[in-house]
Amino acid sequence: MVNEKYKIILASNSPRRKELLGGLGLPFEVRTKSGIDESYPEGLNGEEIALYISKKKAETYKKDMADDELVITADTIVYVEGEVLGKPKDKEDARRMFHLMRGREHQVITGVCIVTKEKTVQFASVTDVTFAQLTDEEIDYYIDRYKPFDKAGAYGIQEWIGYVGITGIKGSYYNVVGLPVQRLYTALKSF
Repeated sequence: MVNEKYKIILASNSPRRKELLGGLGLPFEVRTKSGIDESYPEGLNGEEIALYISKKKAETYKKDMADDELVITADTIVYVEGEVLGKPKDKEDARRMFHLMRGREHQVITGVCIVTKEKTVQFASVTDVTFAQLTDEEIDYYIDRYKPFDKAGAYGIQEWIGYVGITGIKGSYYNVVGLPVQRLYTALKSF
């Protein structure tokens, strides 16, 4: 079981991450800060980007932590053909992302950083996801109905588009939702 020495803090606004962490049955508190810079240096690959940003987020919390607190930060990106697909700016941007992903495989990568005053543990989880050759009508239906502007890659696998559009997945389903909970649970046991 997970050591109860620490008060667990989830540093995320994501309702999906909150739900997934709650599924582990561990008590935790959500704590967020606004205006965290999520930029990263050029030349990093997909896993390096997600790890860099999750660690950058954790560092903004570390200076304000109590000795008995453990903070979890995460960053999820969608990576296709060497391009990072973050949260879409608008409908056109979401449509562009789907055109890049349809009929091919992409990666969903979540970087997780767990910090206490004494220790930092970091890992990345990678899931390969394949979309069917979605039609423009299907893409527009999904975007108009579900408004996926708060999701990396402009989609939520747990929504309609996941039901009708995903033909294959290799790796953690929960990673695609936003938090690789099995890997997180294992990492938390090391504390």
